Amino acid sequence: MLATETLTLQHWLSPAFPTGAFAYSHGLEQVVARAEVSDASGLELWLADVLRFGSGWQDAVLLACALRDGADLTALDALCDALQPCAERMQETREQGAAFARTVGQITGRDLCPRALPIAVAEAALPLGLPPQTVIAFYLQTFLTNLITIGIRHVPLGQGEGHGVLARLLPLVQKTAHAASLACMDDLGNSCLGADMAAMEHETKEIRLFRT
Repeated sequence: MLATETLTLQHWLSPAFPTGAFAYSHGLEQVVARAEVSDASGLELWLADVLRFGSGWQDAVLLACALRDGADLTALDALCDALQPCAERMQETREQGAAFARTVGQITGRDLCPRALPIAVAEAALPLGLPPQTVIAFYLQTFLTNLITIGIRHVPLGQGEGHGVLARLLPLVQKTAHAASLACMDDLGNSCLGADMAAMEHETKEIRLFRT
């Protein structure tokens, strides 16, 4: 039987949870517009790179650091801001984090600060007492699920093709979550420049479906 704490985390990180994630493409809209992602295999490669080398890894390490005893959440929140490569990425993490904290606060009665998304998730999840690797894996799966849903609608892909991408990426989610759970601040880094440039270019895109 699943513990209530695990089900609670699954609830909070469900695509149905009102963070507005459906409105943020993480630059994927721009990549699709440039025809750099036009099928399931292209989407899988793009997402794998973001997960291993880009904001997926960066958020996972920040989340791991924030889940540790005595973590300075305010300092980590400021660091998360400083690591954002452009205005849209800042908007994405701040707005989703604020919405997440607000809704969890309404459910639990806790007074949660509006923080960047990985730090907001860590602050909310700390009382659950779950292993950091579990929290990180759920977080990364939610991150990928949102972008795959966008790919299904915008590339477009069929439901089977899109969710096949997610199924193939789950071992990488587990591997990344394990590595991040053991990582420290010195392991922070982002070398996914193509995805970052796409997010920057999207800022001036005149016709758009997504906010980022």
